[in-house]
Amino acid sequence: MNLLEVQHLKKYYASHKAVDDISFNIAQGSIFGLLGPNGAGKTTLLRMITGIFYPDSGSILLNGKHFDPTNDLQAIGYMPEERGLYKKMPVGEQILYLAQLKGLDKKTANARIKYWFDKFDINTWTNKKVDELSKGMQQKVQFISTVLHEPKLLILDEPFSGLDPINSNLLKQEIFNLSKNGTTIIFSTHRMEQVEEICDHIMLVNKGQKILDGSVKQIRQDFKQGLFRIGVGVMPNAAQMATWHFTIVSIDDHSFTLKLNPDSTTNDILLHFIRQEIPVTYFEELLPSINEVFISQVQLTENVAATA
Repeated sequence: MNLLEVQHLKKYYASHKAVDDISFNIAQGSIFGLLGPNGAGKTTLLRMITGIFYPDSGSILLNGKHFDPTNDLQAIGYMPEERGLYKKMPVGEQILYLAQLKGLDKKTANARIKYWFDKFDINTWTNKKVDELSKGMQQKVQFISTVLHEPKLLILDEPFSGLDPINSNLLKQEIFNLSKNGTTIIFSTHRMEQVEEICDHIMLVNKGQKILDGSVKQIRQDFKQGLFRIGVGVMPNAAQMATWHFTIVSIDDHSFTLKLNPDSTTNDILLHFIRQEIPVTYFEELLPSINEVFISQVQLTENVAATA
């Protein structure tokens, strides 16, 4: 079941097409990566999904019904890249205030604040003002304020900014827990290694248009280039390598990166090594990273735009 459905969404500013006829669906409980270079249209898209901007045309369905910013905002939690905490307000007082804005009564809000403060081990921060906290500490407070009302749709824009590896891992585990318990998450970041680790599905946008949309695993498969790495116990000699029906891309210490020729298969590689009595220690297919796919597809659209 799809929690969010975006259909032919458009937002234009004079002659600039910030979002140009974008459609996509997000399944309930999934972690959806929204990717794109600076100025691609991601922020405008998120602001329409959260009701900050109205689209020029197109529709947004939340849980099967047309999105109504007046009534549906309680179902959304939005943590923007530019944080919105009040610098001089004590942490505990601020989170309580924001929770009540989202419709929680004081008793429920305090119970949930205690739960999250215990989980993040930040009970000593209650009376601290936000500007007394480090950027990473502020990030944790912002996250708590975003999830406290238990939104159905959680939008996280660069959520790991300012966090050390330990706290990044803590936050990552909470994102997984929320997804496991049914929260649908839109995750926007420029850190492609985080995308591969966290997201089920991604969409890449550039110049207001959708370039790619699919599961992380399938996209990496779709862009594979027939590259393999093979480790060997004994390095072959030049005469042996001259008989191989595949391209040697690189040679490292007791390993090769190879590219299949169009008329070759992986079995051909292994058979060559077996016949030449070269012991194989490992054999793996090399799939492109999401970062490599991102760069190649963005550059492709830039080149197309430049020649249009």
